[in-house]
Amino acid sequence: MSQILETERLILRELNTDDAENFYKLNLNPNVIKYTGNSAFKNINEAQEFLINYQDYKLNGFGRWAVIEKSTNEFLGWCGLKYDQNLDETDIGFRFFEEYWNKGFATESAKACLDYGFETLNLKTFVGRAMKENLASIKVLEKIGLNFEREFDFDKKNKGVIYKIEKQKSNPN
Repeated sequence: MSQILETERLILRELNTDDAENFYKLNLNPNVIKYTGNSAFKNINEAQEFLINYQDYKLNGFGRWAVIEKSTNEFLGWCGLKYDQNLDETDIGFRFFEEYWNKGFATESAKACLDYGFETLNLKTFVGRAMKENLASIKVLEKIGLNFEREFDFDKKNKGVIYKIEKQKSNPN
């Protein structure tokens, strides 16, 4: 297990093929993927195939990470960073099983990912994207310090919003 981060309640580690069943189940819930533009995996094998081919760690040195609750060792969902080469920007994202919503896990893990990105990876800027109706995700982005940047066309049907945060220059005084 390749652990990346630890918070008060959570461990964030690299995703691996043992996560295929959880990954599959996570996307099965229509409420979980309602605002993502993604569809469910057809089966566990398709989720496993996705994880086998997931190259972000190798290409960028970071990616989306499994979020594990320390006290129960439960897979809660994922959170992490994703570099988009075409846009030359790094996005913060998260997705959790519905029974773990409204418990602060998204905020706790996303804040840890931002801190890791700024301090360890020395990245300068992060964006967060959400569909405009996804008020819960927007609230998380705001709680971790991102500010509204602009609206955009999410997927031809839905309006989206982009939030952004930049590393603060340290004051020499």
